[in-house]
Amino acid sequence: MYRSVSLRAVVCLSTLFPAAILQAAPASDVEILKQELLELKQRYEVQQKALAILEQRVRQVEDQPATEQPKRLAKSPADLRGNSQVATGTGAAAASGGAAGGGGSSYGQSLADDSQPAQSVSNLYDEASGFFGGGKFSLETGLTYSRYDTRQLILNGFLALDSIFLGNINLDRIKADTWTLDLTGRYNFDNRWQFDLNVPVIYRESTYQSGGGNEGSAGVTTESTVDRDPTIGDVNFGIAYKFLDESVNTPDAVVTLRVKAPTGEDPFGIKLVQDSSNTNLFVPESLPTGNGVWSITPGISLVKTFDPAVLFGSLSYTHNFEESFDDISSTVNQKTPGKVRIGDSFQIGAGIAFALNEKMSMSFSVSDLVQRKSKIREDGGDWQSVTSSDANAGYFNIGMTIAATDNLTIVPNLSIGMTDDAPDFTFSLKFPYYF
Repeated sequence: MYRSVSLRAVVCLSTLFPAAILQAAPASDVEILKQELLELKQRYEVQQKALAILEQRVRQVEDQPATEQPKRLAKSPADLRGNSQVATGTGAAAASGGAAGGGGSSYGQSLADDSQPAQSVSNLYDEASGFFGGGKFSLETGLTYSRYDTRQLILNGFLALDSIFLGNINLDRIKADTWTLDLTGRYNFDNRWQFDLNVPVIYRESTYQSGGGNEGSAGVTTESTVDRDPTIGDVNFGIAYKFLDESVNTPDAVVTLRVKAPTGEDPFGIKLVQDSSNTNLFVPESLPTGNGVWSITPGISLVKTFDPAVLFGSLSYTHNFEESFDDISSTVNQKTPGKVRIGDSFQIGAGIAFALNEKMSMSFSVSDLVQRKSKIREDGGDWQSVTSSDANAGYFNIGMTIAATDNLTIVPNLSIGMTDDAPDFTFSLKFPYYF
């Protein structure tokens, strides 16, 4: 210990009186002092290098831009209800993702508190449930095209599935094209009630084909095309009420009630005219744009989230009211008053949707519409069932939602017919705008 203290003292004195100390100190002590001085210099150099490296790292961290925290693509509808506007940040029909409600989080609870749901998630809920919550008022413009092409069809005098006109004659083939421009206004009250009004404008074109019926025309197929200028269809009005909010164990649930008025051109009393070149071919004088009766449709829609997917389903039943008409005959120069009972129908559907990113989502679903037979009765006669008026139309649907802006969404949808009674395909493009 005394040796260590003396060495330190010698080192300190050597800085003040280097020559005197070196002369007075023995040669062995001088070597020891030189060795300690060399070690101190080496340690100092190591510390200097460490300080330089640390300083460089600090500068790199300061110069690097802050990384934005990831936003959740899914969030429970319960988290959306506090927003007065549509959440910026999918259902439908369907639908139309979010984490299961009740506090669960996919990426950690810290992100659940300050992150905003993707706009595509909100759009998914709107389309899946049919309940366009958030904004007070929205206006939707939609364009739909459907293609129906079938062979060996027995026609029976009414509008089947709102797409093709049926008359009292056998046809080898019918091709029907329908364009529909829809204008829908919705008002959402307190994110619990919704009221909407839908006005369709319809353009139709149908081509009828049949084998030659005139003498000498055997084996010759004749066709005739009938079209209808754009005309208003059946206007319908709906009310929706959300009676259940999503939680850990329960889905969002919305009940709806829709009423359709017979504002379009009804199919009853439209005469079938024989083609001059084919006695087997009868075509209607014009094409209808509605079914001619009042109807009411109660339904329910369910939406449940399993992050990052959204499951949705719907069930509805349509009752068509009995209606009287001045003429239910399709025969030229014949007028027959009577009553019509269009068969009731029910529709069921289910699907799944995913939010692809902040602005886009995609959905896949299947739906099926089953319609009972229709009946007609001439005044003073008995009720008669209309042959082939019952139907089972199944569809496979592929949909997408694209958030163009905070207020405008683009919703394309393709429906592919899976049964003979369904149109071959239907493509729609909707543009809901939120105010």
